[in-house]
Amino acid sequence: MPKKLQIGLLGEHLGHSYSPEIHAALADYDYRLIELQHSELADFIRAGDFDGLNVTIPYKEAVIPLLDTLSPVAARIGAVNTIVRERNGKLCGHNTDYEGLAALIRANGISPKGKKVLILGSGGASKAAVCVIEDMGGTPVTVSRKGENNYENLSRHGDAAILINATPVGMYPQNGQAPLSLSAFPTLEAVIDLIYNPLRTALLMEAERLGITAANGLYMLVAQAAAACALFTGQAPEKALVGKITQKMTVRTENIILIGMPGCGKTTLGRRIAADLSRRFVDADEMLESECGIKIPDIFKQEGEAGFRARESEILKKLGRERGLVIATGGGAVTVAENYQHLHQNGKILFLDTPPTGLPTEGRPLSTAHTPEELYKKRLPLYRAFADITVAITRNVEENLIRMKEALL
Repeated sequence: MPKKLQIGLLGEHLGHSYSPEIHAALADYDYRLIELQHSELADFIRAGDFDGLNVTIPYKEAVIPLLDTLSPVAARIGAVNTIVRERNGKLCGHNTDYEGLAALIRANGISPKGKKVLILGSGGASKAAVCVIEDMGGTPVTVSRKGENNYENLSRHGDAAILINATPVGMYPQNGQAPLSLSAFPTLEAVIDLIYNPLRTALLMEAERLGITAANGLYMLVAQAAAACALFTGQAPEKALVGKITQKMTVRTENIILIGMPGCGKTTLGRRIAADLSRRFVDADEMLESECGIKIPDIFKQEGEAGFRARESEILKKLGRERGLVIATGGGAVTVAENYQHLHQNGKILFLDTPPTGLPTEGRPLSTAHTPEELYKKRLPLYRAFADITVAITRNVEENLIRMKEALL
């Protein structure tokens, strides 16, 4: 049996990398994570214990002097994200970020031709984006903190049609941050954020609110890996595989968020569907009580609804940063607008809609102060505004589970 190719990802901090999962779905070779300090880089490359490497931050430029040759694209960009050991033993540097970004742009129906494209950042990913946009007939404008085009003079680019974020601003664990506001760009048609954790950065959620095409960097990550795989093995993966892997990873990492009236069954159904899908279940109210060391009715008595909502938002902010969970929220979580961003950044939100008549009220402070019918009438527009999917539920748990699974397909 031929010896398996020895491939790896070279970087400094790789704990949250998706690359092993992606490459396992693309081809049958050994793929490992290789975390090195800068002082170890040269010795590792010279030792040559690999057939090929992917390269990520902060070594995309640092590896260049250690290589024998560069592909024309890598030389043009001035950054390498893929290294291949050729048959003669020499190391050639490539840049498959180029193919990845071009594939992402095409997959989202974005056309840069004849348009101004703002590219935020000045690192390797930004340089690849400049080349892609030039080759697609667009006019790239690089924005950096200290460059000619910077964040202090963005008003000169109000006519930009496309914006690409190639900075780490907004990437986990700095969720919720954005490099700029889109309000200065009234003619934007599309926003691409090369970040993929979270699935929806604050920048992308602003684009969504404005009705602008918004795309994260997961498809690009998979597409560039497919291009690297072709270089490693000499055989290109099936074209449809990129979309299939991207979709599978999105579904796996996206939280399932349950919203709805108090007592509608979010906890019961959440536990069941989490078990069926082999996911971890978290009840936000239970987590709040555990962290505060006090029951929710007592929080209402001591701090009022405003105090409780502030505590609840902190819990939802924490949970929303996680991935692959099933989360049951409190019935009033939708009354605080900022909770939408906490939940939507990594989540698909299901509204479990049920008639309010007969819903339990014991132990639920607002349900005892207002009838379920009153609360339902008041909150229904909010539930609908938060929801990606509405699932009409009944008192039959098994039937509800079937409806929820069908909605999630």
